[in-house]
Amino acid sequence: MEISVSEAKASLTELLHRAESGEDVVLTRRGHKIARIVPIKPSLTREQRRALIDEIRAMAPKPAADDVPAERSQDFLYDDDGMPG
Repeated sequence: MEISVSEAKASLTELLHRAESGEDVVLTRRGHKIARIVPIKPSLTREQRRALIDEIRAMAPKPAADDVPAERSQDFLYDDDGMPG
């Protein structure tokens, strides 16, 4: 929604309710956009962030039992002393 600054002065409470419900309110002066009233998203607590991270990790594919870790995948190139073989 776009509204002039002079009109916004008279209806600030209504504009704030609109912003709280998720609507962007753009303030204009002489037809030019100058500001925006938007809702503030609540920040997550530490526990909520941890739960979100755990949920994302649970979605990741599990490695197969016979997968070789990346740090061991080139071991066949070296002998027991760590020298190229």
